[in-house]
Amino acid sequence: MKPNTQQLNDLTIQVRRDILRMVHAVNSGHPGGSLGCTEFLVALYQNLMDRKEGFDMDGKDEDLFFLSNGHISPVFYSVLARSGYFPVSELATFRHINSRLQGHPTTHEGLPGVRIASGSLGQGLSVAIGAAQAKKLNNDNHLIYSLHGDGELQEGQNWEAIMYASAKKVDNIIATIDLNGKQIDGSTDEVLPMGSIKAKFEAFDWDVLEIKEGNNIEAIIAGMTDAKSRTGKGKPVCVLLHTEMGNGVDFMMYSHAWHGKAPNDEQLEKAFTQNAATLGDY
Repeated sequence: MKPNTQQLNDLTIQVRRDILRMVHAVNSGHPGGSLGCTEFLVALYQNLMDRKEGFDMDGKDEDLFFLSNGHISPVFYSVLARSGYFPVSELATFRHINSRLQGHPTTHEGLPGVRIASGSLGQGLSVAIGAAQAKKLNNDNHLIYSLHGDGELQEGQNWEAIMYASAKKVDNIIATIDLNGKQIDGSTDEVLPMGSIKAKFEAFDWDVLEIKEGNNIEAIIAGMTDAKSRTGKGKPVCVLLHTEMGNGVDFMMYSHAWHGKAPNDEQLEKAFTQNAATLGDY
């Protein structure tokens, strides 16, 4: 049985707590985008994806997810652990030497749930499209999901992949763009304006929809369910997910400053004491 909305929101709070504690413990990591994508990944793994028991790299007869913007590994690791892929206690090893939970996900450590190394931005869509084509070759009707940063789209390889997917009618993929308008050096408009991302995907013949409330569990489930209904119709599907970087921590929101900066002791305490509704008790 799938968890209800309250259970999903409770898990979202727990994942936020994990993110902050993980990056604080090692004074390293990327809390901003992780907090912004918490609701999405919770909804994806707990409600939307068709997952089977256990983990294998073949991924047959189940939906698969590929994280392209790998720097938001804290949220990815937390959701994987709390979805049963590995012990929650292992989150305490984040970014430690010889840990399976490195700053960017890798595959040689054999961490269940991680299918690609995604430290270099711009590559994940190509891999996801390849996996989607493999599903078709294997007569496997399950879907491929992927997540990408909006700043990541400044990498040129994405557009080769976007062109390829529509040309080859890869219609069993849902690529979600975390549209928060921020990257490590400032807003995306300041660093390299991309104009209308929706218009660009549509020009490449993708089916595009938007989730305006990208930090709302119910809106995400409704939007992604719509996206699923559009698969199998000859076009790849793109979801533009409007999120807020640092969501749930008042002083981290509305700024790019916390893209890749960990809170110190005082800031961690401040985060919890000022945001009880979104983080729970300290």
